[in-house]
Amino acid sequence: MAHPLHHAESSARKYGGKPSDYQCLHEWFDQSKEHLALFVHRAHRHHALGVFELERQFGRTLTNSAGRVIPARWIGEQHVREDCQGRIPSLADWLIRIQPEPWMANGRIDFDPPGIVGDPRVAWMAEVADGRTILGLKDWMEARAPTAPSFMKQEIAETGEVT
Repeated sequence: MAHPLHHAESSARKYGGKPSDYQCLHEWFDQSKEHLALFVHRAHRHHALGVFELERQFGRTLTNSAGRVIPARWIGEQHVREDCQGRIPSLADWLIRIQPEPWMANGRIDFDPPGIVGDPRVAWMAEVADGRTILGLKDWMEARAPTAPSFMKQEIAETGEVT
């Protein structure tokens, strides 16, 4: 299937009613196309967890224009099967296929001061002019740098990094 409308038409043929009865559910599944218009956008919601998220988002059932009560899960399962060659993958099925990149791992603790945005000289000069500091720029910046907890300081001293 290429478009939520085609899924909605398929739902109407299968469960009765009109495509508009189902359109918003199918659009929900494909919202990630706004960010990535490739089939891999499906990793966001085209899995078993996504089917249950659909149910939480729209309720357990919907009543179509023919008056028939349809479980929302049936609509979600139909959408995923139509896009995933007849199967409903797990979220893990998608995630284990991600090609790891260096930036995805090995997080670091940033000890940079978050309070100063832009040129720190401007803030320093304002404090000097107001008589709030007599420190030079370098000493003033070091005095405002957040400090790491002592156990991290030891680790940084020994290894050069924080794990």
